[in-house]
Amino acid sequence: MRTLETLSGGEWVTTGEWIDVHDPADLRAPVARVPALSAADVTRAYDHAERGFTTWRRTSPFERARIMTDAARLLRERVARIAEDLAGEMGKTRAEATGETVKAADFLEYYAGVARQGYGTLVHDARPDTRTSHQREPLGIVLAVTPWNDPLITPARKLAPCLAAGNAALLKPATDTPQAALHLARALHDAGLPPGVLNVVTGRGAQISEALLSDPRLVALTFTGSNEVGEDLRARLAGRNVRFQGELGGKNATVVLADADLTAAARAVAAAGFAQAGQRCTATSRVVVERPVYEEFTRLLLAETAALRIGPGLAEGTTMGPLVSARQRDGVLRAVERAVEQGATVLAGGDRPADEALGHGCYVDPTVLGDVSDDVDIWHEEVFGPVLALRAVDSFEEAVRVVNDSDFGLAAAVFTRDLGAAHRFAEEAECGQIAVNTTTSGWDVHHPFGGFRDSGSPFKEQGEEALRFYTRVKTVAVHFGA
Repeated sequence: MRTLETLSGGEWVTTGEWIDVHDPADLRAPVARVPALSAADVTRAYDHAERGFTTWRRTSPFERARIMTDAARLLRERVARIAEDLAGEMGKTRAEATGETVKAADFLEYYAGVARQGYGTLVHDARPDTRTSHQREPLGIVLAVTPWNDPLITPARKLAPCLAAGNAALLKPATDTPQAALHLARALHDAGLPPGVLNVVTGRGAQISEALLSDPRLVALTFTGSNEVGEDLRARLAGRNVRFQGELGGKNATVVLADADLTAAARAVAAAGFAQAGQRCTATSRVVVERPVYEEFTRLLLAETAALRIGPGLAEGTTMGPLVSARQRDGVLRAVERAVEQGATVLAGGDRPADEALGHGCYVDPTVLGDVSDDVDIWHEEVFGPVLALRAVDSFEEAVRVVNDSDFGLAAAVFTRDLGAAHRFAEEAECGQIAVNTTTSGWDVHHPFGGFRDSGSPFKEQGEEALRFYTRVKTVAVHFGA
């Protein structure tokens, strides 16, 4: 078992208490341990961040860009080791973990380019001999709380624009998957990030959340995770001048119209529903199919599902790994069991694999449910596992109504050869991310990302839109006349 240090004040530190990290493919022994920081350690991290911000906000944007570019290079050079650790703590396949590492480097490179650009605009002024502009400047100390399902991409998605804009940060990674975040921190540290600009707080939420949230130096909190935790964080910040960005749950639907390429649709739905064992906020979990092609599409989807190979993420040939923990596995199985009790039919999966070699892991068979109606909880509630629920509809209008009948509004897709239907769907589906003839997942670093309704807050992530959260606007008028 490896013992890891965490980054605080530019130094790699440990404590007397530890958090064990387990491989969800085999829970019998921990694979690593990380420091369990205390409330006092959190306060010290804020002290470091305060000093780091003073330095970093005055650091040339070109120097910021250089450091972030060098960190991206280091991630790419270390991709094999990072991917192994990521897969070993989260359960992703080697290909998924490798792709996540590369995409994290993409985020750093993209925002390194953005850092080189000016954040401001020259505006007209009615006063003579006066030149007025508005510019964006950093906020201060940002707290990033990140989830276990994308433990490298999500910190990179948040830290890259945060650091490019000149802020300092505390990063609180998920206790299930802290190794990936520490790899990102080490790349930034080795690239020359000044001390205190980034501090990684590994610890148990119950022990350090008050210290993280109550410090008066906190100016912004960016969070990705469950609605329950997100709403609690929002409530705890109420009444304070602290920005909140939340990327929360989703119940994403893919619509398959009667004129669609059914083979392509089935392949895309399987990829969107079962990649990362369904543990993506943008994973497809509801499938809405026009009735004339429902049976044929279902046949094709079940064939795609049967072709998946379940096993440890690092094993050769695995196409779907385990869920992140026994807790997550058991929650998914309970949701499927309840759906069956409420009238759904199991068309594939629905249980743990029968293979004894997988008995010590957190596996769930890729599951397809039919006969799912409004009355079945799984049609509305986020499961975050490899479960697809199918439903037939009689028209495009009914399909859109079913898609929008949700508390969430993150992502939706439609498969059709009709350009008019595609544009109508993009206009009428009440989601922040709309895909046509492709998967609900897979948005690139420069694509603004975020959902509507209970799926998130008004602040988007990714692209230049992210800078709206990490900066404030200052207007400056200069009179140069006599």
